[in-house]
Amino acid sequence: MTATEMLERLVGFATVSRKSNLELIAFVGEWLHRHGVESWPITSDDGNKANLLARIGPAVEGGVVLSGHTDVVPVDGQPWSTDPFTLVDGGDGRLYGRGTCDMKGFIACALAEVPTWVSLPLEKPIYLALSYDEEVGCLGAPRMIERLMSDQPRPAAVVVGEPTTMQPVVAQKGSTNLRTVVTGRAAHSSQVNQGVSAIHVAARLITRIEDIMADLRAEGRVDEAFNVAHSSLHVGKIQGGTAINIMARECQFEWEIRHLPDDRFADLLARVNEFSATLEAEMQLRSAECRIQTEQLTKTVPALADQNNQEVLDLCHALLPDKQPPGAVAYATEAGQFQQVGLSTVICGPGSIAQAHQPDEYIEREQLEAGSEFMRALGTRLATKD
Repeated sequence: MTATEMLERLVGFATVSRKSNLELIAFVGEWLHRHGVESWPITSDDGNKANLLARIGPAVEGGVVLSGHTDVVPVDGQPWSTDPFTLVDGGDGRLYGRGTCDMKGFIACALAEVPTWVSLPLEKPIYLALSYDEEVGCLGAPRMIERLMSDQPRPAAVVVGEPTTMQPVVAQKGSTNLRTVVTGRAAHSSQVNQGVSAIHVAARLITRIEDIMADLRAEGRVDEAFNVAHSSLHVGKIQGGTAINIMARECQFEWEIRHLPDDRFADLLARVNEFSATLEAEMQLRSAECRIQTEQLTKTVPALADQNNQEVLDLCHALLPDKQPPGAVAYATEAGQFQQVGLSTVICGPGSIAQAHQPDEYIEREQLEAGSEFMRALGTRLATKD
């Protein structure tokens, strides 16, 4: 099966994060079993989703992990020209479908190479590490990484195959999603001295959240390797109030912090909480029932720092024909989770992040071939004695 044929099968599984990915995992497990490769599902607590870990080659240290997530983002409300879950050859050098670049293209390249890998006298193993729920906070990978580190010989390198046009990326921002609920005191809008508008207070807090980014720039907390050179704070959803003539009792908004590897999420949150405490004290002078509460919606996805990665960088440069300087990305991946357990990790995969999450998502055929060439070169290298 070619990488394109494999991609067609993978895109056909509508593994939107809110749905199960078990059919895809079963398909991959059967494909591996057909070629004599044992795999180990690692299920979610509710049993509705699963990671899949597999090893091709000997049970020795020094292997290479190829990591990819099986879930995709929704297509709801997007103006697709074709069925998102049917791979379509556009006749323009592009293959269209949800997940083609983010990131079933990388997984397809790896799976298509399995028949060749099992025929090689591999000196070091190749691991496949397929996760669930990456798109909603990198929720599935930690238990898979724990299983990898406890049950398998220690790998030497991890390649997380997010779309980077096959250029190694050595740094990413960390990410945390939050929700803030502002509780005020309802009153008739003609009697503004009797109530506390949760909407007005939330607006002041949201403005402060944006201003913190200007403070970070002024303090020189920047890293020019990133196209957004500072940690970013962004409010994406807000709702509150019941009528135009009622001072709103409640307003809530959901927001995120994407922090540079050299910044700490806790420090940035503390700046927001400090201003929240000031606003809450002002509110409670008018009504004791008023409050501001912020909660984390997800665990912090750790940043990937440009450190302890020479081994995997050397590997990528040996396998790739175009040896461009490594880069940095603002989006979050599972790479930081692998780095946290001490594994040398980079991000490198076919396709462009500019196409991810878009209607009519696509991957260039030449990018899919570049990913396949990387997989072929990896097998050849690991079959050669050091």
